[in-house]
Amino acid sequence: MNIIKHYIIPIFIPHYGCTHQCIFCNQQKITGMTTTVDADYVQHTIEVHLQRITEQRHVEIAFYGGSFTALPLEVQQQLLDPAYQAVQEGKVNGIRLSTRPDCINEEIVENLLNFGVTVVELGVQSLDETVLAEAQRGHSCDDVTKAVEILKRRRVSFGIQIMPGLPGEDWYSLLLTANKAVALKPHFARVYPTIVIDKTELAARYLSGQYQPLSLEEAVQKTAFLKLFFEQHHIPVIRTGLQATEELDNGVTVLAGPYHPAFGELVDGYLFFQMLLKALEVIKPASDPLVIRHHRRDHSKIRGISNCYFKRLQQAAQRPIKLMEGCLQEGEISIEQGPTQQILSRKMLFFT
Repeated sequence: MNIIKHYIIPIFIPHYGCTHQCIFCNQQKITGMTTTVDADYVQHTIEVHLQRITEQRHVEIAFYGGSFTALPLEVQQQLLDPAYQAVQEGKVNGIRLSTRPDCINEEIVENLLNFGVTVVELGVQSLDETVLAEAQRGHSCDDVTKAVEILKRRRVSFGIQIMPGLPGEDWYSLLLTANKAVALKPHFARVYPTIVIDKTELAARYLSGQYQPLSLEEAVQKTAFLKLFFEQHHIPVIRTGLQATEELDNGVTVLAGPYHPAFGELVDGYLFFQMLLKALEVIKPASDPLVIRHHRRDHSKIRGISNCYFKRLQQAAQRPIKLMEGCLQEGEISIEQGPTQQILSRKMLFFT
């Protein structure tokens, strides 16, 4: 069976519509965008991307950055119009956008539906009131609940974005956020660990010693927890970590924090490592080598950066380990010792 792949046409609108300056945010630095975004720019971007598509794809136009629905209604309509025309002409399949929870009401959603918007992503970041206040988000948990109720009532697909590592957060706070997020029943989630971006309030706090970001290891562990917890509740996590850009990779924009261009792979590798450690607990000691079969796309994840996970696994197993590609599904591995074979999946890590 052929699976039609998705293709996203990104329209970045840094800080457009933002009603608050959150302590962690500098959208121009994150996206590298300084161009003024108007209807002509949207139209041109759509045309450029459509020319690149050579195979059948499920194409969506996505308005990222800023707070789209905080824009004046007429500006929203101007930006959405070329996207809607592309939908009407059958060139794209849908439109998605991101916004703040406190910038959703009945009138706004009615307008989005009139212009063919199919998915709304809410920048929730945390569901701990103390953490939201520390981050100067300017919205409350109640605002999130109200926005979700409206989107559900109008049958608009929605996702949530969570940011582990904000000031004031600890493991208890993260557990609180995870449980409240699951209760919202979003259609998907993204997890972006907090990084310190130049020329932000968070940067000033970091440089003065008032804020300590998560280490890369801590961020991987917290993100892995969220991904596993959401998946256990049938909420797919469609991205972990910020998309790598030239701006983020230039060695100047990111002052500190767990930014890594392959952050998502680190998270998946950590989960593979935990699966294998758990399997080793019930495997009897023997001199036979262990054989780990995996999908070819998972090879680098199982090894980890600089072979870190594979080395730690060998130490735990205290015997030779062979990695072999096998006819397994992506995300699934088998561990073999002699004639014994055990199929592993992330479900074995689910919380009880």
